[in-house]
Amino acid sequence: MNDARPALDLHALARDIKRWGQELGFDRVGIAKPNLAVDEARLLQWLRRGFHGEMAYMARHGVKRARPQRLLAGTLRVISVRLNYRPPGIEPDARVLQDARRAFIARYALGRDYHKLMRKRLQRLAHRIEATAGPFGYRALVDSAPVLEKALARDAGLGWIGKHTLLLSREAGSYFFLGELFTDLPLPPSAPSSEHCGSCRACLNICPTGAIVGPYQLDARRCISYLTIEHQGSIPESLRPLIGNRVFGCDDCQAVCPWNKFARPTDEADFRPRHGLDTAALTALMRWDEAEFLERTAGSAIHRLGHVRWLRNLAVALGNSPCDEAARDVLRARSQHPSALVREHVAWALARQSDKS
Repeated sequence: MNDARPALDLHALARDIKRWGQELGFDRVGIAKPNLAVDEARLLQWLRRGFHGEMAYMARHGVKRARPQRLLAGTLRVISVRLNYRPPGIEPDARVLQDARRAFIARYALGRDYHKLMRKRLQRLAHRIEATAGPFGYRALVDSAPVLEKALARDAGLGWIGKHTLLLSREAGSYFFLGELFTDLPLPPSAPSSEHCGSCRACLNICPTGAIVGPYQLDARRCISYLTIEHQGSIPESLRPLIGNRVFGCDDCQAVCPWNKFARPTDEADFRPRHGLDTAALTALMRWDEAEFLERTAGSAIHRLGHVRWLRNLAVALGNSPCDEAARDVLRARSQHPSALVREHVAWALARQSDKS
């Protein structure tokens, strides 16, 4: 940390940082104080209830997630940034979900992974700040360390945390990524956002598995995003029929949110769908061997899922699809897969297909 900085007009610097951030391509920039005591208490209660499921890292990091100073000693402020990701011109979610022979993939994962893109921009923002303020302590983060990023973004004025536990903005809905630049600069903070969910319960009512157990309370163990992305093992049989054709994540609570009528499509070419993943048939995806999976998902959020869990998720979706010989053919082709996890879900899917015939 540098304690011998020249005198700075911190208010002017804060205004410049917000402008520079938008010039670099971020849709909104704000500044927060790293005071998250209330959010820390909520996090600990969530962990005590076991709502984190198999995400042991959530418990392992504990209060560190709510204490930015433990990630960067001397942190005084957090510069929070927002970047829209919903691609323009894609079909409405409901239309894809209603076509049970097609795969639904969470909109954020249709294009290239966002981590490197945002981290590079945050680094460039830090360099701009340094050119004006001189050397300073900072750390750029995009899902790369334990951070309560939604709480920090709320305090930076980028939105409020909705009843579905996602960040919401009146001018941009919720289809955006978040990133942070921790800094030891004592910048003037932005005004925190107020809440605007009111009495609406649309997200609670739409959740296919009832994972939103109450306003602002998410039981990840029932969440389709958790089950299809974070969960390593067998998906509970009782929840499989509720997953439908969602093979990577779930956007139902976002799609139904009234504020997302204000969501703005992204201008980022990297976030546009690749390899037809926004319209792909389940049977076509099930035919991908491991080499093809790795090639077609390279540089995407789907890549880290791995081929085995990809097949697991597709098997569940095919079990939920209409009785179809093509579906049964691709399932049979995987019935002797080396992975017991794949074989189990394929057997379940074939039994479901047989019950419909």
